[in-house]
Amino acid sequence: MKWQVEIYEARPDLRLSSSKAAAQQRSINLAISSRGIAALRAVDASAAERFLQAVIPMRGRMIHDRHGNLQSQLYDRDGQCINSIDRALLNVELLEEASAVPNIRLTFKHKVLSADFDQKVLFLRDGDSETDIRVNFDLCIGADGSYSIIRRQLMRVVRMNFQQEYIPHEYIELKMPAGHDEHGNPAFLLDPNHLHIWPRHSFMLIALPNKDKTFTCTLFAPTVEFDRLITREDILLWFQNHFPDALSLLGEDKLLKDFEQNPRSPLITTKLTPYHYKDRCVILGDAAHSMVPFYGQGLNCGLEDVRVLLTLLQEECVVPSRTIPNSGDPESDSIDQRLFKALSRYSASRHEDVVAICELAMDNYVEMRHSVTTPAYIMKKALDHLLFSLTTHGTTFLSSLGDSLSRVAFPTTNPHGWLPLYTMVTFRPDISYATARKKAARQAIILTTIARLGTVGMCATGFYLTLRALRWMRSQR
Repeated sequence: MKWQVEIYEARPDLRLSSSKAAAQQRSINLAISSRGIAALRAVDASAAERFLQAVIPMRGRMIHDRHGNLQSQLYDRDGQCINSIDRALLNVELLEEASAVPNIRLTFKHKVLSADFDQKVLFLRDGDSETDIRVNFDLCIGADGSYSIIRRQLMRVVRMNFQQEYIPHEYIELKMPAGHDEHGNPAFLLDPNHLHIWPRHSFMLIALPNKDKTFTCTLFAPTVEFDRLITREDILLWFQNHFPDALSLLGEDKLLKDFEQNPRSPLITTKLTPYHYKDRCVILGDAAHSMVPFYGQGLNCGLEDVRVLLTLLQEECVVPSRTIPNSGDPESDSIDQRLFKALSRYSASRHEDVVAICELAMDNYVEMRHSVTTPAYIMKKALDHLLFSLTTHGTTFLSSLGDSLSRVAFPTTNPHGWLPLYTMVTFRPDISYATARKKAARQAIILTTIARLGTVGMCATGFYLTLRALRWMRSQR
Protein backbone atom coordinates (compact mmCIF):
# COMPACT_ATOMS: atom_id res chain seq x y z
CA MET A 1 0.00 0.00 0.00
CA LYS A 2 1.36 3.40 -1.01
CA TRP A 3 0.31 6.33 1.15
CA GLN A 4 -0.36 9.82 -0.18
CA VAL A 5 1.29 12.24 2.26
CA GLU A 6 0.33 15.87 2.84
CA ILE A 7 2.58 17.95 5.11
CA TYR A 8 1.17 21.16 6.58
CA GLU A 9 3.58 23.70 8.10
CA ALA A 10 2.50 26.86 9.91
CA ARG A 11 5.69 28.75 9.00
CA PRO A 12 6.70 29.98 5.54
CA ASP A 13 8.90 27.79 3.38
CA LEU A 14 12.30 27.78 5.14
CA ARG A 15 14.02 27.44 1.78
CA LEU A 16 13.05 31.03 0.96
CA SER A 17 15.65 33.67 1.82
CA SER A 18 12.98 35.79 3.55
CA SER A 19 12.43 33.00 6.11
CA LYS A 20 16.04 32.22 6.98
CA ALA A 21 16.91 35.23 9.16
CA ALA A 22 14.07 34.61 11.62
CA ALA A 23 14.83 30.89 11.75
CA GLN A 24 18.40 31.55 12.86
CA GLN A 25 17.53 33.75 15.86
CA ARG A 26 16.59 31.00 18.28
CA SER A 27 18.07 27.63 17.47
CA ILE A 28 20.65 25.69 19.42
CA ASN A 29 22.92 24.00 16.89
CA LEU A 30 22.05 20.36 16.44
CA ALA A 31 24.31 17.44 17.25
CA ILE A 32 23.48 14.36 15.21
CA SER A 33 25.02 11.09 16.37
CA SER A 34 24.70 7.39 15.60
CA ARG A 35 21.02 7.14 16.61
CA GLY A 36 19.93 9.89 14.28
CA ILE A 37 22.14 8.65 11.46
CA ALA A 38 20.81 5.10 11.86
CA ALA A 39 17.25 6.44 11.66
CA LEU A 40 17.97 8.42 8.50
CA ARG A 41 19.61 5.38 6.91
CA ALA A 42 16.65 3.16 7.79
CA VAL A 43 14.37 5.51 5.84
CA ASP A 44 16.70 6.51 2.98
CA ALA A 45 20.36 5.51 3.05
CA SER A 46 21.36 7.75 0.14
CA ALA A 47 19.70 10.79 1.71
CA ALA A 48 21.52 10.07 4.99
CA GLU A 49 24.86 10.15 3.19
CA ARG A 50 23.96 13.49 1.60
CA PHE A 51 23.13 14.95 5.02
CA LEU A 52 26.47 13.79 6.37
CA GLN A 53 28.26 15.94 3.80
CA ALA A 54 27.06 19.01 5.73
CA VAL A 55 28.24 17.99 9.21
CA ILE A 56 31.40 18.74 11.17
CA PRO A 57 32.61 15.84 13.35
CA MET A 58 33.31 16.61 17.02
CA ARG A 59 35.51 14.01 18.71
CA GLY A 60 35.13 15.27 22.26
CA ARG A 61 34.54 18.14 24.65
CA MET A 62 37.06 20.94 25.00
CA ILE A 63 36.83 22.34 28.52
CA HIS A 64 37.77 26.02 28.97
CA ASP A 65 38.57 27.09 32.53
CA ARG A 66 38.47 30.66 33.85
CA HIS A 67 42.14 31.20 33.03
CA GLY A 68 41.88 30.11 29.41
CA ASN A 69 43.42 26.66 29.97
CA LEU A 70 42.08 23.89 27.74
CA GLN A 71 41.40 20.22 28.45
CA SER A 72 40.22 17.78 25.78
CA GLN A 73 37.86 15.00 26.90
CA LEU A 74 37.32 12.55 24.02
CA TYR A 75 33.90 10.95 23.62
CA ASP A 76 35.06 7.54 22.49
CA ARG A 77 38.27 5.52 22.57
CA ASP A 78 37.70 4.34 18.99
CA GLY A 79 37.33 7.86 17.61
CA GLN A 80 33.55 7.86 17.13
CA CYS A 81 32.14 11.38 16.89
CA ILE A 82 29.02 13.40 17.31
CA ASN A 83 28.38 15.77 14.43
CA SER A 84 27.50 19.45 14.43
CA ILE A 85 24.92 20.52 11.87
CA ASP A 86 23.15 23.83 11.43
CA ARG A 87 19.44 23.48 12.29
CA ALA A 88 18.26 25.65 9.40
CA LEU A 89 20.47 23.75 6.95
CA LEU A 90 19.11 20.38 8.10
CA ASN A 91 15.52 21.64 7.84
CA VAL A 92 16.13 22.86 4.30
CA GLU A 93 17.76 19.57 3.28
CA LEU A 94 14.85 17.57 4.73
CA LEU A 95 12.37 19.77 2.84
CA GLU A 96 14.31 19.24 -0.38
CA GLU A 97 14.27 15.47 0.12
CA ALA A 98 10.54 15.44 0.90
CA SER A 99 9.64 17.65 -2.05
CA ALA A 100 11.43 15.25 -4.40
CA VAL A 101 9.12 12.34 -3.44
CA PRO A 102 6.16 12.12 -5.86
CA ASN A 103 3.55 11.09 -3.27
CA ILE A 104 4.43 13.91 -0.80
CA ARG A 105 2.88 17.38 -1.03
CA LEU A 106 4.19 20.29 1.06
CA THR A 107 1.91 23.17 2.09
CA PHE A 108 3.26 26.16 4.02
CA LYS A 109 1.66 28.94 6.06
CA HIS A 110 -1.18 26.65 7.11
CA LYS A 111 -1.71 26.47 10.87
CA VAL A 112 -3.69 23.68 12.52
CA LEU A 113 -6.58 25.08 14.59
CA SER A 114 -8.25 21.86 15.75
CA ALA A 115 -8.84 18.24 14.85
CA ASP A 116 -11.81 15.88 14.88
CA PHE A 117 -10.19 12.45 15.06
CA ASP A 118 -13.45 10.51 14.97
CA GLN A 119 -14.49 12.23 11.73
CA LYS A 120 -10.85 12.25 10.51
CA VAL A 121 -10.84 15.98 9.76
CA LEU A 122 -8.25 18.70 10.39
CA PHE A 123 -9.24 22.37 10.55
CA LEU A 124 -6.51 24.76 9.37
CA ARG A 125 -6.01 28.49 8.83
CA ASP A 126 -4.53 29.58 5.50
CA GLY A 127 -2.05 32.30 6.46
CA ASP A 128 -2.19 34.05 3.09
CA SER A 129 -5.96 34.28 2.61
CA GLU A 130 -6.85 34.22 6.33
CA THR A 131 -9.53 31.65 5.56
CA ASP A 132 -10.25 28.38 7.36
CA ILE A 133 -10.18 25.08 5.51
CA ARG A 134 -11.03 21.43 6.23
CA VAL A 135 -8.68 18.57 5.36
CA ASN A 136 -9.69 14.90 5.52
CA PHE A 137 -7.13 12.30 6.58
CA ASP A 138 -6.71 8.59 7.23
CA LEU A 139 -3.81 8.97 9.69
CA CYS A 140 -2.67 12.20 11.35
CA ILE A 141 0.99 12.32 12.47
CA GLY A 142 1.61 15.24 14.81
CA ALA A 143 5.22 16.45 14.74
CA ASP A 144 4.44 20.05 15.64
CA GLY A 145 6.86 20.64 18.50
CA SER A 146 6.83 21.31 22.22
CA TYR A 147 3.63 23.36 22.13
CA SER A 148 1.86 20.85 19.88
CA ILE A 149 -1.71 21.63 18.86
CA ILE A 150 -2.21 18.01 17.77
CA ARG A 151 -1.21 16.86 21.26
CA ARG A 152 -3.69 19.29 22.80
CA GLN A 153 -6.45 17.90 20.58
CA LEU A 154 -5.37 14.36 21.44
CA MET A 155 -5.88 15.13 25.14
CA ARG A 156 -9.58 15.64 24.47
CA VAL A 157 -10.12 12.06 23.33
CA VAL A 158 -7.62 9.94 25.28
CA ARG A 159 -6.84 9.60 28.97
CA MET A 160 -3.40 11.12 28.66
CA ASN A 161 -0.98 11.27 31.57
CA PHE A 162 0.87 14.53 31.02
CA GLN A 163 3.76 16.20 32.86
CA GLN A 164 5.44 19.46 31.85
CA GLU A 165 8.30 21.19 33.66
CA TYR A 166 10.09 24.46 32.93
CA ILE A 167 13.51 24.45 34.54
CA PRO A 168 14.59 27.76 36.15
CA HIS A 169 17.18 28.31 33.43
CA GLU A 170 17.07 29.94 30.00
CA TYR A 171 19.34 30.22 26.99
CA ILE A 172 20.38 32.83 24.47
CA GLU A 173 22.19 32.21 21.21
CA LEU A 174 25.38 34.06 20.31
CA LYS A 175 27.60 33.92 17.23
CA MET A 176 31.38 33.66 17.13
CA PRO A 177 32.63 35.04 13.81
CA ALA A 178 35.20 33.39 11.59
CA GLY A 179 38.80 34.48 11.80
CA HIS A 180 41.34 34.55 8.97
CA ASP A 181 44.37 32.45 8.17
CA GLU A 182 47.70 33.77 6.92
CA HIS A 183 46.29 33.96 3.38
CA GLY A 184 43.27 35.99 4.44
CA ASN A 185 40.83 33.10 4.03
CA PRO A 186 38.11 32.42 6.63
CA ALA A 187 39.36 30.19 9.45
CA PHE A 188 38.05 28.75 12.71
CA LEU A 189 39.04 30.64 15.86
CA LEU A 190 38.78 27.41 17.90
CA ASP A 191 39.43 23.73 17.19
CA PRO A 192 36.41 22.77 15.03
CA ASN A 193 36.51 19.09 16.00
CA HIS A 194 35.43 19.63 19.59
CA LEU A 195 32.28 20.78 21.33
CA HIS A 196 33.62 23.68 23.41
CA ILE A 197 32.31 24.15 26.95
CA TRP A 198 32.99 26.92 29.45
CA PRO A 199 31.56 25.30 32.64
CA ARG A 200 30.91 27.72 35.51
CA HIS A 201 28.99 25.50 37.98
CA SER A 202 25.56 27.13 37.85
CA PHE A 203 25.81 28.24 34.22
CA MET A 204 27.80 27.51 31.08
CA LEU A 205 28.63 28.63 27.56
CA ILE A 206 28.97 26.14 24.70
CA ALA A 207 30.17 26.51 21.08
CA LEU A 208 29.55 24.26 18.07
CA PRO A 209 31.29 24.68 14.70
CA ASN A 210 29.61 25.63 11.42
CA LYS A 211 30.66 25.00 7.84
CA ASP A 212 31.28 28.74 7.26
CA LYS A 213 34.05 28.69 9.94
CA THR A 214 31.85 30.41 12.54
CA PHE A 215 30.71 28.92 15.84
CA THR A 216 27.16 28.93 17.16
CA CYS A 217 27.43 29.69 20.87
CA THR A 218 24.70 29.17 23.43
CA LEU A 219 24.71 30.63 26.92
CA PHE A 220 22.70 28.63 29.48
CA ALA A 221 22.11 30.29 32.84
CA PRO A 222 19.54 30.60 35.63
CA THR A 223 16.79 33.09 34.88
CA VAL A 224 17.85 35.16 37.92
CA GLU A 225 21.37 35.41 36.45
CA PHE A 226 20.05 36.73 33.15
CA ASP A 227 17.83 39.19 35.00
CA ARG A 228 20.94 40.87 36.45
CA LEU A 229 22.31 41.65 33.00
CA ILE A 230 20.38 44.87 32.42
CA THR A 231 22.83 47.31 30.85
CA ARG A 232 25.51 46.90 28.21
CA GLU A 233 28.09 47.48 30.94
CA ASP A 234 26.56 44.67 33.04
CA ILE A 235 26.86 42.23 30.14
CA LEU A 236 30.48 43.10 29.32
CA LEU A 237 31.61 43.02 32.95
CA TRP A 238 29.93 39.64 33.49
CA PHE A 239 31.64 38.14 30.44
CA GLN A 240 34.98 39.66 31.44
CA ASN A 241 34.69 37.96 34.84
CA HIS A 242 33.44 34.55 33.69
CA PHE A 243 34.40 34.08 30.03
CA PRO A 244 37.34 36.40 29.23
CA ASP A 245 38.79 34.18 26.48
CA ALA A 246 35.39 33.72 24.84
CA LEU A 247 34.70 37.46 24.98
CA SER A 248 37.86 38.19 23.02
CA LEU A 249 36.70 35.79 20.28
CA LEU A 250 33.04 36.86 20.24
CA GLY A 251 33.88 40.55 20.10
CA GLU A 252 32.25 43.09 22.40
CA ASP A 253 30.12 44.80 19.75
CA LYS A 254 28.88 41.51 18.28
CA LEU A 255 28.10 40.12 21.75
CA LEU A 256 26.04 43.16 22.70
CA LYS A 257 24.19 43.06 19.39
CA ASP A 258 23.29 39.40 19.88
CA PHE A 259 22.06 40.09 23.42
CA GLU A 260 19.83 42.87 22.10
CA GLN A 261 18.46 41.03 19.07
CA ASN A 262 18.22 37.38 20.10
CA PRO A 263 15.49 36.29 22.51
CA ARG A 264 15.96 34.54 25.83
CA SER A 265 14.29 31.18 25.45
CA PRO A 266 12.92 28.75 28.06
CA LEU A 267 13.97 25.15 28.62
CA ILE A 268 11.20 22.62 28.99
CA THR A 269 10.75 18.91 29.66
CA THR A 270 7.53 17.18 28.64
CA LYS A 271 6.55 13.57 29.38
CA LEU A 272 3.26 11.96 28.45
CA THR A 273 1.54 8.74 27.50
CA PRO A 274 -0.08 7.42 25.33
CA TYR A 275 1.12 8.82 22.01
CA HIS A 276 -1.75 7.65 19.84
CA TYR A 277 -5.52 7.50 19.40
CA LYS A 278 -7.02 4.36 17.87
CA ASP A 279 -5.83 4.05 14.26
CA ARG A 280 -6.24 7.79 13.66
CA CYS A 281 -3.35 9.72 15.19
CA VAL A 282 0.15 9.48 16.62
CA ILE A 283 2.54 12.17 17.85
CA LEU A 284 6.32 12.10 17.48
CA GLY A 285 9.36 14.18 18.42
CA ASP A 286 9.02 17.19 20.71
CA ALA A 287 5.24 16.94 20.48
CA ALA A 288 5.56 13.68 22.43
CA HIS A 289 8.66 14.31 24.55
CA SER A 290 10.35 17.69 24.82
CA MET A 291 13.71 17.45 26.58
CA VAL A 292 16.45 19.81 27.63
CA PRO A 293 19.32 19.82 25.09
CA PHE A 294 22.15 18.73 27.37
CA TYR A 295 22.60 15.18 26.07
CA GLY A 296 22.39 16.25 22.44
CA GLN A 297 19.61 13.68 21.91
CA GLY A 298 16.54 15.77 21.07
CA LEU A 299 17.05 15.49 17.31
CA ASN A 300 18.36 11.93 17.57
CA CYS A 301 15.42 10.78 19.68
CA GLY A 302 12.92 12.39 17.31
CA LEU A 303 14.49 10.69 14.30
CA GLU A 304 14.61 7.42 16.23
CA ASP A 305 10.85 7.78 16.86
CA VAL A 306 10.41 7.57 13.10
CA ARG A 307 12.62 4.49 12.81
CA VAL A 308 10.88 2.67 15.67
CA LEU A 309 7.43 3.50 14.31
CA LEU A 310 8.51 2.43 10.83
CA THR A 311 9.66 -1.01 12.06
CA LEU A 312 6.28 -1.53 13.76
CA LEU A 313 4.32 -0.39 10.70
CA GLN A 314 6.34 -2.84 8.62
CA GLU A 315 5.84 -5.68 11.09
CA GLU A 316 2.09 -5.09 11.04
CA CYS A 317 2.16 -4.81 7.24
CA VAL A 318 0.84 -1.25 7.18
CA VAL A 319 3.68 -0.16 4.89
CA PRO A 320 5.88 -2.35 2.67
CA SER A 321 9.32 -3.29 3.93
CA ARG A 322 12.62 -3.53 2.08
CA THR A 323 13.88 -6.15 4.55
CA ILE A 324 10.83 -8.14 5.76
CA PRO A 325 9.67 -10.63 3.08
CA ASN A 326 6.02 -10.48 1.94
CA SER A 327 5.18 -7.48 4.14
CA GLY A 328 2.52 -5.01 3.05
CA ASP A 329 0.03 -7.55 1.69
CA PRO A 330 -1.37 -9.64 4.57
CA GLU A 331 -4.20 -12.14 4.23
CA SER A 332 -6.02 -11.16 7.45
CA ASP A 333 -6.99 -7.98 9.31
CA SER A 334 -8.06 -4.73 7.71
CA ILE A 335 -5.65 -1.83 7.27
CA ASP A 336 -7.37 -0.05 10.18
CA GLN A 337 -6.83 -3.02 12.49
CA ARG A 338 -3.20 -3.36 11.50
CA LEU A 339 -2.62 0.35 11.96
CA PHE A 340 -4.26 0.26 15.38
CA LYS A 341 -1.94 -2.60 16.43
CA ALA A 342 1.16 -0.75 15.23
CA LEU A 343 0.27 2.52 16.98
CA SER A 344 -0.69 0.71 20.18
CA ARG A 345 2.61 -1.14 20.21
CA TYR A 346 4.43 2.13 19.61
CA SER A 347 2.85 3.85 22.63
CA ALA A 348 3.45 0.82 24.84
CA SER A 349 7.08 0.28 23.87
CA ARG A 350 8.38 3.81 23.41
CA HIS A 351 7.38 5.46 26.68
CA GLU A 352 10.04 3.93 28.95
CA ASP A 353 12.80 4.93 26.53
CA VAL A 354 11.52 8.48 26.21
CA VAL A 355 11.31 8.97 29.97
CA ALA A 356 14.83 7.59 30.34
CA ILE A 357 16.42 10.04 27.88
CA CYS A 358 14.45 13.02 29.21
CA GLU A 359 15.81 12.36 32.70
CA LEU A 360 19.32 11.58 31.47
CA ALA A 361 19.34 14.89 29.59
CA MET A 362 18.47 16.77 32.78
CA ASP A 363 21.21 14.94 34.69
CA ASN A 364 23.76 15.79 32.00
CA TYR A 365 23.28 19.53 32.57
CA VAL A 366 24.89 19.17 35.97
CA GLU A 367 27.71 17.16 34.41
CA MET A 368 28.41 19.71 31.67
CA ARG A 369 28.27 22.91 33.75
CA HIS A 370 29.89 21.54 36.92
CA SER A 371 31.05 17.93 37.18
CA VAL A 372 33.45 17.99 34.20
CA THR A 373 35.78 20.23 36.23
CA THR A 374 35.95 18.08 39.38
CA PRO A 375 38.74 15.57 40.16
CA ALA A 376 36.20 12.93 41.24
CA TYR A 377 34.44 13.09 37.87
CA ILE A 378 37.71 12.90 35.94
CA MET A 379 38.86 9.87 37.98
CA LYS A 380 35.56 8.03 37.54
CA LYS A 381 35.61 8.74 33.81
CA ALA A 382 39.15 7.35 33.55
CA LEU A 383 38.09 4.21 35.42
CA ASP A 384 34.97 3.93 33.27
CA HIS A 385 37.07 3.96 30.09
CA LEU A 386 39.65 1.57 31.60
CA LEU A 387 36.98 -1.04 32.31
CA PHE A 388 35.53 -0.44 28.84
CA SER A 389 38.91 -1.09 27.20
CA LEU A 390 39.48 -4.27 29.24
CA THR A 391 36.11 -5.89 28.60
CA THR A 392 34.91 -4.78 25.17
CA HIS A 393 36.43 -5.04 21.73
CA GLY A 394 36.42 -1.76 19.84
CA THR A 395 33.81 -1.70 17.09
CA THR A 396 31.91 0.79 15.01
CA PHE A 397 28.36 -0.48 15.28
CA LEU A 398 26.59 1.48 12.57
CA SER A 399 28.42 -0.34 9.81
CA SER A 400 28.13 -3.81 11.38
CA LEU A 401 24.40 -3.60 12.14
CA GLY A 402 23.45 -3.28 8.50
CA ASP A 403 19.71 -3.73 7.89
CA SER A 404 18.95 -5.11 11.37
CA LEU A 405 17.88 -1.66 12.60
CA SER A 406 15.35 -1.54 9.79
CA ARG A 407 13.81 -4.83 10.94
CA VAL A 408 14.03 -4.62 14.74
CA ALA A 409 13.85 -1.47 16.84
CA PHE A 410 16.58 -2.50 19.31
CA PRO A 411 18.36 -5.77 18.47
CA THR A 412 20.62 -5.73 21.56
CA THR A 413 18.49 -6.28 24.65
CA ASN A 414 21.29 -7.51 26.93
CA PRO A 415 24.54 -5.69 26.06
CA HIS A 416 27.67 -7.51 27.20
CA GLY A 417 30.88 -6.18 28.70
CA TRP A 418 31.45 -2.80 30.31
CA LEU A 419 29.94 0.09 28.35
CA PRO A 420 30.06 3.75 29.42
CA LEU A 421 26.64 5.40 29.54
CA TYR A 422 27.63 8.04 26.99
CA THR A 423 28.77 5.33 24.56
CA MET A 424 25.47 3.45 24.86
CA VAL A 425 23.31 6.57 24.50
CA THR A 426 25.26 8.23 21.71
CA PHE A 427 26.96 5.50 19.67
CA ARG A 428 24.79 2.39 20.13
CA PRO A 429 21.42 2.77 18.35
CA ASP A 430 20.92 -0.98 18.80
CA ILE A 431 20.51 -0.40 22.57
CA SER A 432 17.39 1.37 23.80
CA TYR A 433 17.67 4.38 26.11
CA ALA A 434 15.99 2.47 28.94
CA THR A 435 18.35 -0.51 28.60
CA ALA A 436 21.35 1.84 28.57
CA ARG A 437 20.16 3.60 31.70
CA LYS A 438 19.60 0.37 33.63
CA LYS A 439 22.99 -1.05 32.69
CA ALA A 440 24.71 2.23 33.58
CA ALA A 441 23.01 2.27 36.99
CA ARG A 442 24.47 -1.16 37.80
CA GLN A 443 27.91 -0.09 36.62
CA ALA A 444 27.71 3.18 38.60
CA ILE A 445 27.54 1.24 41.86
CA ILE A 446 30.87 -0.43 41.04
CA LEU A 447 32.47 2.83 39.87
CA THR A 448 31.41 4.73 42.97
CA THR A 449 32.66 2.00 45.29
CA ILE A 450 36.08 1.84 43.64
CA ALA A 451 36.38 5.65 43.41
CA ARG A 452 35.72 6.00 47.14
CA LEU A 453 38.57 3.64 47.94
CA GLY A 454 41.15 5.65 46.01
CA THR A 455 42.92 5.69 42.69
CA VAL A 456 43.17 2.31 41.02
CA GLY A 457 46.74 1.01 41.16
CA MET A 458 47.44 2.81 44.46
CA CYS A 459 44.83 0.97 46.47
CA ALA A 460 44.89 -2.85 46.78
CA THR A 461 41.20 -2.99 47.57
CA GLY A 462 40.42 -0.84 44.58
CA PHE A 463 42.42 -3.17 42.35
CA TYR A 464 40.61 -6.19 43.82
CA LEU A 465 37.23 -4.61 43.14
CA THR A 466 38.28 -3.80 39.59
CA LEU A 467 39.05 -7.50 39.04
CA ARG A 468 35.68 -8.41 40.54
CA ALA A 469 34.02 -5.92 38.18
CA LEU A 470 35.79 -7.52 35.21
CA ARG A 471 34.64 -11.00 36.26
CA TRP A 472 31.10 -9.75 36.71
CA MET A 473 31.12 -8.21 33.26
CA ARG A 474 32.43 -11.40 31.69
CA SER A 475 29.66 -13.35 33.42
CA GLN A 476 27.11 -11.16 31.62
CA ARG A 477 28.27 -12.39 28.23
